[in-house]
Amino acid sequence: MNVEGLFQEFRSKRIAIVGDVMLDVYFMGNVHRMSPEAPVPILQLTTEEHRLGGAANVALNLKALGAQVHLCSVIGDDVPGRQLHDLLLAKGIECSALHKAGVRKTTVKTRVLSGPKHLLRIDHEDVAPIDEWMAEKLIASLKLLIAKGIDAIIFQDYNKGVLTDLVISESAKLAKANGVLVCVDPKKEQFLSYQEVDLFKPNLKELREGLEMELNPRDINTLLLASSKLRDQLKHKISLITLSEFGVFVDDGTFNTVLPAHFRDISDVCGAGDTVIAVATLALCSGLNLQQIAALANLAGGMVCEHSGVVSVNGEELLEEAKKLQHFNE
Repeated sequence: MNVEGLFQEFRSKRIAIVGDVMLDVYFMGNVHRMSPEAPVPILQLTTEEHRLGGAANVALNLKALGAQVHLCSVIGDDVPGRQLHDLLLAKGIECSALHKAGVRKTTVKTRVLSGPKHLLRIDHEDVAPIDEWMAEKLIASLKLLIAKGIDAIIFQDYNKGVLTDLVISESAKLAKANGVLVCVDPKKEQFLSYQEVDLFKPNLKELREGLEMELNPRDINTLLLASSKLRDQLKHKISLITLSEFGVFVDDGTFNTVLPAHFRDISDVCGAGDTVIAVATLALCSGLNLQQIAALANLAGGMVCEHSGVVSVNGEELLEEAKKLQHFNE
């Protein structure tokens, strides 16, 4: 399949994202002086932006590549929740499985920037696990989506309470029973709860914390050891480990390789993992081989790092750069 055909194939895929959504708020301006009231800078505010974050940003990345997207999550019945819901609808993301919990806060991450410099982040959130009743509602919604036909489920975990053991185990059982691929972007708390999935994508920090072992991204032997230990515990198929400036490591138990990062003018790494899991999932659904999956995800993750704040990949730009990858021209 050529690259143009691949990107056309993306448009036929239907993906459900289950996980923690959040509203990213940006206060942007410039600092010209310090406050006389305390030793802190005064920001002259010029712009306020609201963006999709967490699992919602994964959905946005998938939508940018033409996929049909269904978001399964829980928000608060509050102003940020309504703002988040409106943003999702404006981007064409299907929200029938986005549930409101009246006693819960919608997660909001507020970032204050002076030019490209990050001054402060303020988190407003409720990270308690959702209750069993809400978990059952979420699972029921996912069951309906599977019945209508989806290609993959992405578990997007930010440790904000949506992905409980019940949600993970029951969703994974539904997927397996219906031949639906399962891909995971994990966090520490539920790191070893994702059993027998198709693709598991931790970053280096998450892998160190999840396995409680030291890792050297420059040493493939330590990466192989970690991947082997991970497979022993999770029985999954593919490990895709992002290594920040060192690229990505991919391993399916029979083949492994490290793909170096592309040279980029890095502005902000926020949201890069969201892009990687979105692209890797679409690539896996489309039948690409292991190297092609890793190469395309690695490329896309680097591209979004050139922008300030959490942004999604540009589908047209990714297509043009993917045409240059040797993995699609051999």
